[in-house]
Order: sequence, then C-alpha cells, then structure tokens
Amino acid sequence: MTLTDWFNKRKIQQIAARDNDVHIDDSIGKLWTLCYNCSSQLPKKDLENNLMVCPNCDYHFRIGARKRIELISDENTFEEMFSNIVPCDPLNFVDTQTYKARQESAKKKSNLDDAVITGTCKIDGQEVAIAVMDFEYMGGSMGSVVGEKITRILEYALEHKLPSIVFTSSGGARMQESALSLMQMAKTSCIVAKLNEAKLLYITVLTEPTFGGVTASFGTIGDIIIAEKGARIGFAGRRVIEQTIRQKLPADFQTAEYLLKCGQIDFIVERKEMKEKLSKLISFHSKK
Repeated sequence: MTLTDWFNKRKIQQIAARDNDVHIDDSIGKLWTLCYNCSSQLPKKDLENNLMVCPNCDYHFRIGARKRIELISDENTFEEMFSNIVPCDPLNFVDTQTYKARQESAKKKSNLDDAVITGTCKIDGQEVAIAVMDFEYMGGSMGSVVGEKITRILEYALEHKLPSIVFTSSGGARMQESALSLMQMAKTSCIVAKLNEAKLLYITVLTEPTFGGVTASFGTIGDIIIAEKGARIGFAGRRVIEQTIRQKLPADFQTAEYLLKCGQIDFIVERKEMKEKLSKLISFHSKK
C-alpha cells in the first residue's frame, strides 16, 4: 500500500466515523476514537472516563440506553418492565431486505429487542418511571413496540403517581410499520395528556439525535424539556427544509442551542450534570 492509498483509506474511515459515530476499524481505532465535531483523535479510555464527552469541544457522543440508565439512576435501583413486549412483522414488509432480517441485525448490533428500555429507578432516593431510547436499534425508530412500552410505563406512572422521565434518541417513525408506527404518536400523546390532567411531572430529555414522529409527539410535550449539549433536534431534515423553503438555514439550526434561543426547550444540561439536574427538578415538583 502506498502512502497515498493509506491516506485515502484513512479519509474514508474518518468520514464513516463522523457520520455514524463509530470507531475507526484498524489498529489505531482500537485505542482511539474520532470526534465527530472537532475531528480530534481521542484515547478511547479517556473518552469513556469522561462519560463519552469530547474533552476538547464538549461534543456528546451517543451512548446506549443501559449506559444512560446507569449514569442517572442510583446503583442497583433500576427495575426493567415490559421487556416481554417484542417486535413482529405485521405487514410482511420487504425493501432491500425483509423487516425480520433488519430486526435480527439490529438486535445483534444493540443487544436489545427494540429501541427503548422502560422501567422504574431511583434518583437520589426518589422513585421515577423512566423510558430510555437507544439509537443503535434501527436508528431509535418508533414502531409499535416503542409506542406500547412508553405508553405502558407512563400508565404505570399515572397509576402509582410517580414522576416520569423519557430520554429520546430517534430518527422518527419506523417506515417498515407504516401507519401502525404513526399511530404511536397519538397513543403516546394521549397518555401524556392524562399525566398532565393528574398533575404528575413529565420530563423529556432530548439527546442526539431526536427527529420525526418522536419530536412531533411525546418528545416535545413534556412539562420540562431538557436537551443535551449539541443535540440535533427537529422534525424534517435540514436539507429537506432548505429545498422546501428555498432558503439557506443558519449554521446552528436544529441544535439544542438554537432551540433554547427560540424558547422551544427549557434547559441544556451536560451529561455529567444530568442526574443532579433531574434530582433537583423532581424534588422541587414533589414538594407540596
């Protein structure tokens, strides 16, 4: 391999890493990770010790649902619920491959049965109902299972009068389930409305990325809406919007910072401060 070939290979790998938040698959990539935002090569171990946040630019890498639960809950307090709800293929959908094949691939990649984990935990001793989405499973897309599990955990919160928190990370509705996926928007929004009627606290935490039907339903109707630093949040993609309105959008459009400036979210919270922030909000709203 010539030096030119080596640099070309590295360039392709870096683009892939930047677009997909994956590690460069060579001897260097086993120990180093490329930052999507500033292109810094970061020691993998140091990045993990910093909660998967770039020490140079504060870019928040995506993390899995189980890791996020570990970071915000008291040790050994999380109890998973509704894990028996698993996906099927109601439409026998086929594109370049079958939906069942995509499900198997996503399960192997994420070690999850679908794109959300639900249950209860304690945050500084305060019990909460929680749902955490995971982008590793088919881009965190919302199908029937995601909608059902989120609805059920919020119903549990309603029944037991618990505050609830939902962490979003999703590309939107799952096309392989068509209208069945879109119906989850109405179903989840209805249970959030019931929580509101019962005056129970419902917090949403929007993480990188949150788009489509998730943004348009339970993601942005929280009593308090938090976003992680730098998270991209929106409905349609930037390119689609620019082509539709025939205008160039601001560079920071659809970022957490832009949404905060426009009043669409309440707080931007760094990952290392998330548990403390949630604890204070729950404590404040539980006082009579």
